[in-house]
Amino acid sequence: MSFTTCLIVMLGGALGTLSRYLISVAALPISGALPIGTILINITGSFIIGFFGTLTLAHGRFPVSEDVRLFVMIGLCGGYTTFSSFSLQTLDLLRAGAFTRAAVNVIASVVLCILAVAVGHAIGGYFNGGATEIAQIAIEEDA
Repeated sequence: MSFTTCLIVMLGGALGTLSRYLISVAALPISGALPIGTILINITGSFIIGFFGTLTLAHGRFPVSEDVRLFVMIGLCGGYTTFSSFSLQTLDLLRAGAFTRAAVNVIASVVLCILAVAVGHAIGGYFNGGATEIAQIAIEEDA
């Protein structure tokens, strides 16, 4: 781990956080009973990490440097996805007695995010010659 790599991850995190904020604000008008912005952010973030991780493997057709992978997978996706917000919003729904909405939020977020990772991985693998990996070093799985 170098200072430069830390700066690269930090910059990715800042861009991911800004993107998260802008999408959350844009989604407010349609986020009545459910936190639609958080659900959309988690789905798109899951797709991005599945697609990019698979597409840019070192032994594939579109390799990028490990710093670029860390920028996107740890920095950008780490700052962008909002599991902590999801958890807080679900708790708020439960505390308000909105058990059905809380269940919909959990099921929609978890199922659709896993589906988004799978779709991103499949598309990335298609463009990357049938690659079956997503992460190539352990830290990439901690995004």
